[in-house]
Amino acid sequence: MWRVPGLLCVRVARKSKFSGSWNRPAAFMSTLLINQPQYAWLKELGLREENDGVYNGSWGGRGEVITTYCPANNEPIARVRQASMADYEETVEKAREAWSIWADIPAPKRGEVVRQIGDALREKIQVLGSLVSLEMGKILVEGVGEVQEYVDVCDYAVGLSRMIGGPILPSERPGHALIEQWNPVGLVGIITAFNFPVAVYGWNNAIAMICGNACLWKGAPTTSLISVAVTKIIAKVLEDNKLPGAICSLTCGGADIGTAMAKDERVDLLSFTGSTQVGKQVALMVQERFGRSLLELGGNNAIIAFEDADLSLVVPSALFAAVGTAGQRCTTARRLFLHESIHDEVVNRLKKAYAQIRVGNPWDSNVLYGPLHTKQAVSMFLGAVEEAKKEGGTVVYGGKVMDRPGNYVEPTIVTGLDHDASIVHTETFAPILYVFKFKNEDEVFAWNNEVKQGLSSSIFTKDMGRIFRWLGPKGSDCGIVNVNIPTSGAEIGGAFGGEKHTGGGRESGSDAWKQYMRRSTCTINYSKDLPLAQGIKFQ
Repeated sequence: MWRVPGLLCVRVARKSKFSGSWNRPAAFMSTLLINQPQYAWLKELGLREENDGVYNGSWGGRGEVITTYCPANNEPIARVRQASMADYEETVEKAREAWSIWADIPAPKRGEVVRQIGDALREKIQVLGSLVSLEMGKILVEGVGEVQEYVDVCDYAVGLSRMIGGPILPSERPGHALIEQWNPVGLVGIITAFNFPVAVYGWNNAIAMICGNACLWKGAPTTSLISVAVTKIIAKVLEDNKLPGAICSLTCGGADIGTAMAKDERVDLLSFTGSTQVGKQVALMVQERFGRSLLELGGNNAIIAFEDADLSLVVPSALFAAVGTAGQRCTTARRLFLHESIHDEVVNRLKKAYAQIRVGNPWDSNVLYGPLHTKQAVSMFLGAVEEAKKEGGTVVYGGKVMDRPGNYVEPTIVTGLDHDASIVHTETFAPILYVFKFKNEDEVFAWNNEVKQGLSSSIFTKDMGRIFRWLGPKGSDCGIVNVNIPTSGAEIGGAFGGEKHTGGGRESGSDAWKQYMRRSTCTINYSKDLPLAQGIKFQ
């Protein structure tokens, strides 16, 4: 049986100075967490001291070896050998060959395979969730919940596999049928970020598969063990169904592999999740070859609480949205706008709530707040706090690094800044909440929309007119527009994504499946005549 680890470590993937396991000193080997008894459960996921980071029907990898680290104590977990460019080329070719087989399988049959993937994930949900907690650093309940989200998307995709398709449209010409045909795009490249190393891949993978696509995954280097473990689970299902493993290929790697995917015309759709800065570079590279991209980028999300808001909802919502995952969600609340009549009371309540946050090892079941993912993230946190002070902000809670092993920082509340201060308009992936006073609806709706990103937003009010103005054309300009709930915690049944510098992509539910397919309008003449559209006579 697996055991929840007694120690956890976040890692910053670092290149090993050793080129192979045969020349690594025994002392170094023994320091890896995977070799310690309390982490023996990692081997239930098929992980070893050194893991192949390439899968295309068989496992391999000829690139550099990196070590992943646990954010809770910065101790090394295990190593992964990344893909070389030769590995990448081989994997793309095998993935495209596998697609030719997968695309011929009826969609409901593809759905059955995805159902089995969901069941296989269910069987490993606790141990895989523990790995997410260990390698990413989020608390255990969130790690398990992330795997559950992949399972849920698989369930959703199974039903979708019997429903995807286009309409039969009325033709203006006698004896003609006008239909909309949807076909898979081919090979879908999926580049995921460290903060949701399982769920975001699941959103893309399950839907892309039932649509008839093959998938090529490059996860974040710092969560490479998660990428390997998930791929092993999927590979077993494909093998049991006598299908090519390259249908779900993996190339662990860094910017070189990501750049290759963006520039590669054989990658028919590239789904990228990450920062706005890198996403813009990806979009330009893909567009240069007239390819298709699906972008899920940054968010500078706001909660707005009006004078009639239920504060028993506002305070826990702001707490969860700002502090959950240590502020490392793309939907994290980074701005809190409070009507001037309730500002002081809400800030005081928030400070008391922050003081009660249970901080600790993320795998402990009663902990609500874990570490930042890397040491670099800690530095960015400190830099943002100092910049906020320089711009006139007052730190009313937190603002410091915690005196404990790992990458822990204090959840932070800053007041007194202008709504358009430079630091406020800069997304910092850390638990910093900027709080503001506002006077009226028009003012605060404009403030919500003035940032470059447009991912998630939420208001708290009982005024029905205000609610529908918020949802309407002059309300929030975000892709996720909530009322009386936090900015975080979207359900899989709706399309997930945002506007403006968030990228415009949509994943998961609703009609997001259309992003993974190409549409053809087909006109079929079953008559013996040849009437032309618009009544044109050409004779």
